Amino acid sequence: MDHKPVIIGVAGGSGSGKTSVTNSIYETFKGHSILVIEQDFYYKDQGHLPMEERLKTNYDHPLAFDHDLLINHLEKLLCYESIEKPVYDYKQHTRSNETIHVEPKEVIIIEGILVLEDERLRNLMDIKIFVDTDADLRIIRRLVRDMEDRGRSFNSVISQYLNVVRPMHNQFIEPTKRYADVIIPEGGHNHVAIDLVATKIKTILEQKSFL
Repeated sequence: MDHKPVIIGVAGGSGSGKTSVTNSIYETFKGHSILVIEQDFYYKDQGHLPMEERLKTNYDHPLAFDHDLLINHLEKLLCYESIEKPVYDYKQHTRSNETIHVEPKEVIIIEGILVLEDERLRNLMDIKIFVDTDADLRIIRRLVRDMEDRGRSFNSVISQYLNVVRPMHNQFIEPTKRYADVIIPEGGHNHVAIDLVATKIKTILEQKSFL
């Protein structure tokens, strides 16, 4: 019997609702052994670069992520070993000296814009989800989030979206949809799709004798 943890990947563009989907799945299994690993925590350490170079970082590009470390950590969790999850300092544009201690669980959700981009990551997943939301909704959500939560100006959000977010989405994120087992339109509002995914997770857990 395969007693390795179940790994679920949740991908989708910025503002697609992937965090809402992740939270919905998490809530469904809250009484169970479950954890979330955010891809955003695994941006590369840029401590060796001067600040002017760090400021040029394109956070929507696959090369911004330290997937080697993320894969190493997932492989440890699959062997029921604990990890020290990195913390990214967005003000300093590099990795913080802090880490977060994470104990292994039976269900692991990996959430991020590009979690389906790396084949090595995909090969670790039992279920691959792509949250597919129209571009107009995604930009509106991003505008609201960045202006309200991050103190950004309207013009700076639009400029970043047009110059970085949109082209990176079309080049790297959208193509990963073809790797998904399940495509969920409209994110966390799609309760039917989330219920179907939860049922599938329960089936896998039962097969592994976790339930």
